[in-house]
Amino acid sequence: MRNTPNPALRSLFVFSWFILLPALLALGSVPVILALSSGDGTGALAFVRGLVEEQRVPAVIVFFTIYEMALYSLKERLPGAKWAGFLGPDGLPRELRAEFEQAGVLLEESRRILAKYRAAVERNVPAPARQELRDALDALDATMLAVPVDPESFREDYDRASSLAQRQLGRWQKSDLREYSESLIVALLVAALLRVLVVEAFKIPSGSMLPTLQIQDHIFVNKAAYGPTLPFSKTRMWRGMPPKRGDVIVFEYPDPDPNPRTDYIKRVIALPGDTLLVEGGHPILNGWPVPHCSAGYYEFEETSGVTKRGDLDVEFLGDYSYLTFFEENSSKVTEGPYSVAPGEVWVLGDARNNSSDSRRWNHGLGGGAPFANIKGRALFVWLSFDRQGAVTWDRLLTQVMGRPKLPKVASPTVVAAIERCLAQRPSKTLP
Repeated sequence: MRNTPNPALRSLFVFSWFILLPALLALGSVPVILALSSGDGTGALAFVRGLVEEQRVPAVIVFFTIYEMALYSLKERLPGAKWAGFLGPDGLPRELRAEFEQAGVLLEESRRILAKYRAAVERNVPAPARQELRDALDALDATMLAVPVDPESFREDYDRASSLAQRQLGRWQKSDLREYSESLIVALLVAALLRVLVVEAFKIPSGSMLPTLQIQDHIFVNKAAYGPTLPFSKTRMWRGMPPKRGDVIVFEYPDPDPNPRTDYIKRVIALPGDTLLVEGGHPILNGWPVPHCSAGYYEFEETSGVTKRGDLDVEFLGDYSYLTFFEENSSKVTEGPYSVAPGEVWVLGDARNNSSDSRRWNHGLGGGAPFANIKGRALFVWLSFDRQGAVTWDRLLTQVMGRPKLPKVASPTVVAAIERCLAQRPSKTLP
């Protein structure tokens, strides 16, 4: 831009229209697309919906890029554009605004090319032609700085500079299509890199981690928590960061039959070398009962409409305090003892009577989750829906391994009991 807008106003304008609004629109687009029905589940709509459902974080980044580019193309019509300097200098006719901005881009891009590709330009463009181009660019610059801008002189100088730049520097210039394509490709690459190495989104499909995680919670998982893996492999770049007792982890199901390549989410209870015994859903590590505190009777309605009732406990393991649920009328059996082998962890679901976890694997003999299968540690809930498909706002930003939290529909009596248990946290929480 050839004027000098207030930096604070320009920053506020850019943040509001080109960062905040595209981000909100992108986050809102995902649940809208997922809510769309595609009839028999075939066709383009079903394909897009499937992509968005499986790759939510990349989808948000791509949507953000598209919205940001669309808004930027309309920047002159957005409220606040004048104070942000997007309307050119004072007195510039409306019909010249777009050309004035394009002229500014032409000057910046041409001078960038002349500096960046200096050797190549000198080899391929004769010296007289280079000088003619520089003179045209300087003349355009001077015309744009004039107060007021003379429209006739500006158009004449702009046309001449644009024509010479295209003729002499065309091979190094980028077309609009190329600019947009590169932006989308960069957004996709960044999204893919983030997903592989840093953070990935997962959806909670079942109630095995109730009440810590609700069905239809969408969470982010820290993929670097136990050391990042090499792309498209299970090889970790370093191995000195094993899971801790109490961590909530996402991992690939270790038993190839009957659920190959399925992602599970459970809580780490036992580490290599431990002996695990489970009595009535309560873990005993190396002969030491994991401490727990009764929070009373709890009932809730699953997304299927089925009401679950049972006993709610606060369990204490390592640095964590978390909720466990024991469904009524479930058998209170003793399971184990199990020995945890090197290179694996044994996991339990927080819904102790409704979880396919280490106790159930290996055809009922029990089994661990290998370190190589662990994808990362759960972070927080970034989106959640109730049984009717509405957003459950009280779940947003809930820390998975933070302070135990029940949905708003929980009775005050149960909430008060949880607080009482937390206030009485035992001093010894590790075997």
